[in-house]
Amino acid sequence: MQTSGGCLCGRVRYAIDGEPAYQYNCHCRDCQRMSGAAYLPWLAVPAQALRVDGEPRWHARRAASGRAASEGFCAICGSRVLGKGDALPGLVLVAAGTLDDPTLFQPTADIFTRAAPYWDMMDPVIDKWPDAPEEN
Repeated sequence: MQTSGGCLCGRVRYAIDGEPAYQYNCHCRDCQRMSGAAYLPWLAVPAQALRVDGEPRWHARRAASGRAASEGFCAICGSRVLGKGDALPGLVLVAAGTLDDPTLFQPTADIFTRAAPYWDMMDPVIDKWPDAPEEN
């Protein structure tokens, strides 16, 4: 996969040269709060396959799991673009909605479905994980 994307104003851009390790919809409460929606769609890509132009601002936090995590967003327009954390060493998360061609996103699982609200209409075809995949 070779693709690119970026934030709303274009100050933070990225290029991916390689296949994602994972593609999933995260329904955890943190992702719900960060997106203002029922879930956040993420691609997890090897760090060495990602080139970032511009300077995302990073917000460090503790994930619901207790592990360290951080979100990279544009300091100008506020778009959430990237994520990283102790749960996925060597990988960087890319918010699927920031892809120049979001049709390239092909989720294979819904994770943290235990936290999904009743009105969250999930694709019945893809795998469901009540928590993180390593916890199931």
